[in-house]
Amino acid sequence: MRGALAATVLGLTTLAFLSSCAAPAGDVLDTSESAVHVWVSIVPQEYFVERIGGGRIAVEVMVPSGANPATYEPKPSQIESLANADLYVRIRVPFEEAWMSRIEAANQGMLIVDQSSGIERIDGTDPHVWLSPRLAKRQADNIYQGLVEVDPGGQGFYRANLEVFLTDLEDLDARIEETLSGLEDREFMVFHPAWSYFARDYDLTMIPVQIEGSDPSAAEMAELVETARSHNIRVIFAQPEFGARSADTIAEEIGGRVLLISPLAPDWLENLERVADAFAEVLKEQQQ
Repeated sequence: MRGALAATVLGLTTLAFLSSCAAPAGDVLDTSESAVHVWVSIVPQEYFVERIGGGRIAVEVMVPSGANPATYEPKPSQIESLANADLYVRIRVPFEEAWMSRIEAANQGMLIVDQSSGIERIDGTDPHVWLSPRLAKRQADNIYQGLVEVDPGGQGFYRANLEVFLTDLEDLDARIEETLSGLEDREFMVFHPAWSYFARDYDLTMIPVQIEGSDPSAAEMAELVETARSHNIRVIFAQPEFGARSADTIAEEIGGRVLLISPLAPDWLENLERVADAFAEVLKEQQQ
């Protein structure tokens, strides 16, 4: 009996060891009470946090897919759920400015980390730092530091995941650089000006339709149409999360089309590769 019990314990121990070896870091999220509970503001941040936190964390997103981070109002249930959070990772999208005091008050023991800390913003206010592969390295380190602070026992695990992520970011940067190299025409027109940091990384010029969240006036619209024609722009980029009537109007005026790209896609790394491919294809068309 005693020998059978010992054999059973040994078998379970061996199985547990083999299971831990077989599961790469970050493949499975631990949603148990022992997990580090992390909240983020927008969907792309979930990708960042899960790449570093892996199976030691459980992540929830405040602004769901399809919602506007500028105007979103958290649900009472979301604010209540913050009582169980260990860490909130903010990124200074507009809704946070109105809600951050209430988010803090919901759990005064919760650590709040700014993913964009240490990054100089374009025009002082542009929040779209997550769309820069180069700035992503600083953001990843900010998240790593926050996770270590709330879960010191996981430091080695988080550091290993961070190093892999940083390597992937370097590779992504190189691939996008290659994709966008050799283009003579580097101006693109976009409805919502989300791509300024990406454009700066890769020497592109973004021409926004919206200015400070407002649609253009009739005079501004006429000027945008003329700008598009003068640059041989045939595509207006818009994002699928929001309507873009002005983009449709300009596209109609220039005999072009609207192409959707998302700054809020969940598969962050793959999405930036898709966007780079789209920019390259469109800019090559403009040269013809």
